Amino acid sequence: MSSSEISSVMSDLPNLFVSVIIPVFNDSERLQICLQALEQQTYPKELYEVVVIDNNSHEDIKNVASQFAQVVLTRENRPGSYVARNTGLTITKGDVIAFTDADCIPHSDWLMKGVAVLLSRSNVGLVAGRIDLFAKDPNNPNPIELYESIALSFPQDKFLKDDNFGVTANLFTFKKVLDDVGLFDETLKSGGDRQWGHRVFAKGYRQVYADDACVDHPARDSWEDLRKRSIRITGGRYDLMQKSIGSNLEALKDLVMFLKPPFRSFFRIWTDERLHGAKQKFQFTVVMLRVRWISTQERLRLQLGGGVSDRG
Repeated sequence: MSSSEISSVMSDLPNLFVSVIIPVFNDSERLQICLQALEQQTYPKELYEVVVIDNNSHEDIKNVASQFAQVVLTRENRPGSYVARNTGLTITKGDVIAFTDADCIPHSDWLMKGVAVLLSRSNVGLVAGRIDLFAKDPNNPNPIELYESIALSFPQDKFLKDDNFGVTANLFTFKKVLDDVGLFDETLKSGGDRQWGHRVFAKGYRQVYADDACVDHPARDSWEDLRKRSIRITGGRYDLMQKSIGSNLEALKDLVMFLKPPFRSFFRIWTDERLHGAKQKFQFTVVMLRVRWISTQERLRLQLGGGVSDRG
């Protein structure tokens, strides 16, 4: 959608109330930055609320939330961001629902641009906005930041084109769409946005990418944070696989495919122009192999050890 088309829609923007949904688990420092960014939105103040769902944090989330007049705080003790989002949805007032995460920093026109694209054509079921990852020092990312910004980025336009979903770090929809297709699968620790997007697509709704509705997202910069994310992603993919397979043989075949050595990855690393020089390529390879090892351990724990997926 062009800037002129968005401007035209924005000039005729109806008085739609928006509810922003943010689950949080022990991330009060970055939550405060997120809420400050949401307080500075160009969207009319009287037309949006921010629903923060404390997912059984040990940190003082209430103290952070109480600093912002538009924040409505609730709590969900069951672990998982999707069950937390569903809890938040039970108290929203908005016709439009906007999802982001506690570690995201929405641009000041994020709500305005996202709602404009949502209204830009008929039968839109979801709008996925741009997510820009950034390192603490953009000119000198550490190996963890380098790996995440390339291997675990969020190319929303590609997600929509290739797999009919957008991630909940930057997602807009109508409340009526949620009423029609249902809420998120509360049993999933990861991948619930993908499954929900597939349901939206299956119902015949349009899915639109909004490059101008942007949030910034810090790249994880420590091995512990990346390890937790890898465990959560592996568990989410395993849970989704379990829901779709028809037999133990299919599950075994999926495990064999998962355990295949990443030979193609080595080739892509050494030909990737985003990695500058042998040092970065080597650093990226080392982190990739560590992530691969953690993911393999987690998958074997789940499938052969009878484990339960973890939030990480």
